[in-house]
Amino acid sequence: MEEDRVKLICKRTVVSTKPVEQGRLYRFSVFDHVMEPNHIRLVYYYQSSKAREPGEITKKLRESLAYTLNCYPIVTGRLVKETDGTEENRWKVKSNDAGVRMIEARATGTVEEWRSSVNREEELKLVHWEDMYHLPYYWSTFYVQVTEFESGGLAIGLSCTHLLADPVCAMMFIRTWADLTLTRNMMTPPIFHSLPPRRFSSHKLSNNQLLSHYNRSSSLTAPSPNITEDYMVTITLLFPDPMVQVGENEPGLTAFEILAGLFCVCVSRAKGKRNELTDMSLCLDVRKLLRLDQSYFGNCMVYHKVHYSKPVKAIDRLLLLSYVVQEIHNVTKGLLDYHAVMDLVEWLGSNNNNPISNGSDLVCTNLENMGNPRPMMFEEDLMLSHLSCYVEGPVAGGGQVIVLPSPSGEGPMSRVVMVSLPQREMVKVLEDELLQSFSPVLLWKLQNKKNNKD
Repeated sequence: MEEDRVKLICKRTVVSTKPVEQGRLYRFSVFDHVMEPNHIRLVYYYQSSKAREPGEITKKLRESLAYTLNCYPIVTGRLVKETDGTEENRWKVKSNDAGVRMIEARATGTVEEWRSSVNREEELKLVHWEDMYHLPYYWSTFYVQVTEFESGGLAIGLSCTHLLADPVCAMMFIRTWADLTLTRNMMTPPIFHSLPPRRFSSHKLSNNQLLSHYNRSSSLTAPSPNITEDYMVTITLLFPDPMVQVGENEPGLTAFEILAGLFCVCVSRAKGKRNELTDMSLCLDVRKLLRLDQSYFGNCMVYHKVHYSKPVKAIDRLLLLSYVVQEIHNVTKGLLDYHAVMDLVEWLGSNNNNPISNGSDLVCTNLENMGNPRPMMFEEDLMLSHLSCYVEGPVAGGGQVIVLPSPSGEGPMSRVVMVSLPQREMVKVLEDELLQSFSPVLLWKLQNKKNNKD
């Protein structure tokens, strides 16, 4: 039997260093409620050029985490259901400074050795998660794991319920923690307030394609059986400059739009679709659209299905790619605007906020703007080498494409893409000539065990 390379040392509760306002209730927005069945996992890998005593960096991170939690009372609270006479019996967070769970662990070898041989199941051992049990008031909504590699390097894992935060919030939490650890200064404090008020406009909502996607999703369940029965494979690719292939002659396009279009075309071919494209939903951050600060804490990413304006024919693949990219661009820059999002807020508020499902859609999530001119550093000698991001639950659809910023040192237009697909489809996608024409670099391949729900 293969030896477990990760050894758990202990599980602690870390609380803030300052007392919180006891009993305060934090209410969730309509965007929060629809994400309730899902959760997020992040793993940050750091290479180290400095030798340390075992447990030394973990102790420092534990202490700085306590300072970080001073700014996140919603994270240290617990879920309750209380009726105040004005709203129905829904989840809220009650501020009580119960803290977050922190797991301390050790792993064999170095970060580089780990990344060269790890599978998906093993990687998830670096980011502890527990589903809610029958006593939610004692359940931690956030988990942090610090894993020291015996021969050098560090992994920091963060998991949380999607009810409280989206991936942007989770990443901003890690950045705040890093800033406070390195400099004791917080560059971007979190902002807690409600979404803009609903407008209750008189114009018809039925023409809103964003709204129709959420309405459709209420009747969807899990991905089709042929997806769940196959092995799920996760790969990480570095694209040095995706703009070279498509964007040079198409001003206004983003790397995300091009890469989402690329995988739409390649996955469609892998599924055997010759004269049609696979169903695809985009997951997009709408903080800027709603005139919210980037440090707004709460769910503020929406799902929008891509509707193709004309039938697809078996044409040249570059022409097909250009067509798909333009359709995606129409969503990100045209159909998705302030009024469309506010219509959705209004509609969700009057339709019980049912959890959203993306069925068997290919889901493309845009996190390309989560890069920052300042490196995310906990210590001067700890250099971020890789980030893994998982969104698990009904919103994951039948496959995921997550576009992330590239590591420091790569070109400004380079991107890292995490792709999760059934194994049979993944093999065909990686062999696709159109994908290969973008000269991707395979950084990581993580294979999950069959039917593993982790």
